[in-house]
Amino acid sequence: MTESSTIALALLTCGAIAGTYIWRGIGVMFAARIKSDGPVFQWVTFVSYAMLGGLIARMVILPIGPLMETPLLFRALAFVIGVGVFFVAGKRVLPAVFIGVASFILLVSYF
Repeated sequence: MTESSTIALALLTCGAIAGTYIWRGIGVMFAARIKSDGPVFQWVTFVSYAMLGGLIARMVILPIGPLMETPLLFRALAFVIGVGVFFVAGKRVLPAVFIGVASFILLVSYF
């Protein structure tokens, strides 16, 4: 690398860091003024949950890539097991995801 490209990379890195922290600082300043129980915040929450649900349904019903080669029954069964564990384990996400993925791996590996 030449010295000018090294300086350019250093300036680019410093600019990216500064840009990131400026926006984070602005977010911290505005965060104190936002009511999390307001109607706009609730709408954003509902939309994000709907998008997440849609993406999960798409992965289970109409997957792409290697997941497409697995039977729908295995994907649906692993999903149902994961959701069941979520409700049985006191609405804890990590055990539900772990057991759902583990059940999918076992179904695909042994059947």
